[in-house]
Amino acid sequence: MLNVQCSMNHTDLIIVGAGPGGYRAAEYAAHQGLKVVIFEDDNVGGTCLNVGCIPTKTYVHSATFDEARERMAQVVPQLRAGVEGILSHPNITLIREKASFMDHVILAGQETYTAKNIIIATGSETKWLPIEGKDKPCVVDSTGLLNLETLPKRLCIIGAGVIGMEFASVFHRFGCEVTVIEYLKECLPALDGDIAKRLRKQMEKEGMTFNMQCRVRQIADGKVFFETKKGNTESVEADVILMATGRKPRTDGLNLEAVGITLAPTGAIPVDDNFQVATLPAGSPAGIYAIGDVNGRQMLAHAAEMQAVHAVNHILGKQDGIRFDIMPAAIFTTPEAACVGPTEEQLKAQGVDYECRKSFWRANGKAMAMGETEGMLKLFTSPSSVILGCHAYGVHAADIIQEVSVLMCKNTTVSELADMVHIHPTLSEILKEAAS
Repeated sequence: MLNVQCSMNHTDLIIVGAGPGGYRAAEYAAHQGLKVVIFEDDNVGGTCLNVGCIPTKTYVHSATFDEARERMAQVVPQLRAGVEGILSHPNITLIREKASFMDHVILAGQETYTAKNIIIATGSETKWLPIEGKDKPCVVDSTGLLNLETLPKRLCIIGAGVIGMEFASVFHRFGCEVTVIEYLKECLPALDGDIAKRLRKQMEKEGMTFNMQCRVRQIADGKVFFETKKGNTESVEADVILMATGRKPRTDGLNLEAVGITLAPTGAIPVDDNFQVATLPAGSPAGIYAIGDVNGRQMLAHAAEMQAVHAVNHILGKQDGIRFDIMPAAIFTTPEAACVGPTEEQLKAQGVDYECRKSFWRANGKAMAMGETEGMLKLFTSPSSVILGCHAYGVHAADIIQEVSVLMCKNTTVSELADMVHIHPTLSEILKEAAS
């Protein structure tokens, strides 16, 4: 039962979490005339702004470790203030408390809140592997690495996903000895295998060490002990060890069982295509939605923002044309990589009839003028010439993939792309070359 001393507050929409999904949902709903209450017990902006995408990119675009830390200290507060400004809209009430469910009521501090619709946007947190020694002070996650005040001489990274690869590239440039240990056969599993391998080989040429198909067994005495694919035990010395083994939905403390929400085996909140919670009991008095990392569908900040718009549109009864099956992504290594649509491996596994067209940075005039000739693009098309996807690595690969994403949203054919004028000299001609 509710504490009778708690006062009850009713609003149109409750949002739990003020990360990219939460604050975008609040902003959009407020401009549509809804009264919004949003809860956040940490800094607004979520992981992406405070300890993820934005701080990492200040490191990517800085020449030295000290410069990176200085720029991060300037950029993050500035952008956080921008989010604070968004949440100061007259229709939005920001409450800096941890929120949890009690029946179909939100409890925060000594207050209770109700709404016809509730959006859960609590994001994700580091997924720590159960490795012996993971609790040692030298072992950090991405947040801990960004908080380092001195540059380590030797950095060992466990995991060759997006987080691991970006930090490997950055800290090597800063002067660290970087070693990466990965359980899978290749890095960046969401990226086409050919592209991922070429990127890794390029990073190896630059001096980074990769141990693929290896299982970390123990961390002790400043060393990471791992088993190779041949069954041998090897070790690497490190001053700092980064646990970059992925992220998991953040649901602890929400008391989701109070409203009958059952989590998926991954820990995510199951949702339907409108991001409405799929496991609510029949007759639930409130529409409950889960957007962003917490639903585990597409763990990207831009995915969370678009899910926010779609969820609010569903609440308002409005239609939109957002294509969640077309979700571009980028990895800001040096050179960077990006992708949209399935990999060639996935197309083969699904039995899809396709054609692969390739083009290379070394054949592009702008890339040659820039001295950035390392890179390759793979464009996948159907027998009817519709673009199925594109994966690439090379300078400004993300910008090229964004163009492909737009074309895919409009079901563009490769012949139509070939007929589109591209400025010369630009890197975008790499895409046109593949189409031609």
